[in-house]
Amino acid sequence: MGITRTDIFSDDINKTALLAKAFAHPARLTILRHLIGSKSCIVNDLVDVVGLSQPTISQHLKELKNTGLIKGEIEGPRVCYCINESVWEEVKEIFAELFALYDSSRSCC
Repeated sequence: MGITRTDIFSDDINKTALLAKAFAHPARLTILRHLIGSKSCIVNDLVDVVGLSQPTISQHLKELKNTGLIKGEIEGPRVCYCINESVWEEVKEIFAELFALYDSSRSCC
């Protein structure tokens, strides 16, 4: 596999690409929707909701946490996850700006 040439792109473009990647898996979307609806949850709760194994859920949570979309707090032997509100607002702005760039009156197709 070749080396990804992220160094030739701006920090903004690379950040948007990483965020898009976080949204690019159905399990992660399901996790995000569940967290939005429940405010927070424990990993074992997600096993029932998503239908994947606990290690797989943990890997998806790690990806979401690395982007900052979610945050987790240790509560005894468990980790409780929730949406990271400040990053969520930033992500909304990033994608709103991207979508606002499109002018349908200038479509070439």
